[in-house]
Amino acid sequence: TFNGYVQSRYLSQFAVYAEDWVTHPCFLTGFALWLVGMVINIHSDHILRNLRKPGETGYKIPRGGLFEYVSAANYFGELVEWCGFALASWSLQGVVFALFTLSTLLTRAKQHHQWYHEKFEDYPKSRKILIPFVL
Repeated sequence: TFNGYVQSRYLSQFAVYAEDWVTHPCFLTGFALWLVGMVINIHSDHILRNLRKPGETGYKIPRGGLFEYVSAANYFGELVEWCGFALASWSLQGVVFALFTLSTLLTRAKQHHQWYHEKFEDYPKSRKILIPFVL
């Protein structure tokens, strides 16, 4: 709620953009990042929701999409969304929330990654925690 208020208050009351801002490379790149992040997030959530067939119980290793590279593909998508928003809005508020999102989701992603390694002996050792090929 607080983030929504801060973002909307800044954008509606204080932000001043040139008339051609929506064609500026920062806005276009930020919007593209946001859109890619949203697609990653939705696809990753779809994979997670469909891990088990109806009536099945137990845990499974997520496979497909960015789950081939990271344990928390849905979190990565959300992080990309907020980084894209920060770039598109070109605002301190956007950057602060992107950093807050990183710190929060990185902590949760580390816990998920550790849990997967403890729960599954065959969990892919090459998977990173949150950022493909990096972390």
